[in-house]
Amino acid sequence: MDTLHRALDFCIRHQTVLRYGIVSLLTAASEHIFSSVVFKCPCNSGNMLYGSVFLIVPAFILFLLGCMVNARTWHLLTGSCPPEKRCGFCPRGTCTRYCPVLVSITARALVAPLTWMAVALLRASFYECAASGNGLIKNFVCQDKGQECHKLLAKIPCDEKLSEKISGEFLSLQAQSQLIGWLLIVIIVTVVLISKCVSRCRSPVSYLQLKFKKTYSKKERELFEIKAKEHATRLAEINVNCFFEATDPAPFQTPSNEDWRRISLLFTSNSQEQYYSMIHKYVNTNRGNSVRFGEGDQNPSVLGFVDEEGASESGF
Repeated sequence: MDTLHRALDFCIRHQTVLRYGIVSLLTAASEHIFSSVVFKCPCNSGNMLYGSVFLIVPAFILFLLGCMVNARTWHLLTGSCPPEKRCGFCPRGTCTRYCPVLVSITARALVAPLTWMAVALLRASFYECAASGNGLIKNFVCQDKGQECHKLLAKIPCDEKLSEKISGEFLSLQAQSQLIGWLLIVIIVTVVLISKCVSRCRSPVSYLQLKFKKTYSKKERELFEIKAKEHATRLAEINVNCFFEATDPAPFQTPSNEDWRRISLLFTSNSQEQYYSMIHKYVNTNRGNSVRFGEGDQNPSVLGFVDEEGASESGF
């Protein structure tokens, strides 16, 4: 039992890493299936288009899916352009507040497509097919070798022995692909590490307070879900009973549209205010009617730390 408890505790504490690890493994498995079962290089003048489509298009689709399943995408878009308001270019403060969230959404959505491209480059099938039909590579490899070399280069993906005859002192197409793959992995890891360091350095709260904030956010979401279900159930019961009994409903306090809008605003932490969520800020600023409710959100200098734990990963 103790071992199971420790395993569950480990999974809960590292659920984000595990989640992205599972996404990466599923993406790598999908790439293996595609390259082994679906992908068949034509070994003719269409190599460049065929190989590029298999390398880039699935990565783009995975990026779009990553944006779709991220709750922050819909948090950002829902109600941002209602019919009663004319949509236009957002003010400087609003755009500045949205930019960190857009960067976060993009970074999370890039996990699967970058995994696809890295694994595909290491396996080299897609790149070898695309590169064998690329005009620049043909001119570089087949310099002073005539048109016959160009024709043979396009057939390399279908005949591995041709690679040794044509490449000569140059790196083979498979070697080029694997080098690019490892370079991409190094760049990704470096960028992630630097971004994480910069994000933590610019955090307006300390390490322990950040841990407390994450705990608070998690508990608040859990209690909000429970309370919202109870509130919705009571309201539904009142309305259904009144319908069947043909009576007028008793007064029932429920949040207004403006209340919902205010707690749905993007939340940003800063060192001048000790709030941990929009609900926390809302209830401590006279239900959002205080001038302090809007303070901080319009100041670009304190927007470096955007709440990362305020929404679940799935938007569906």
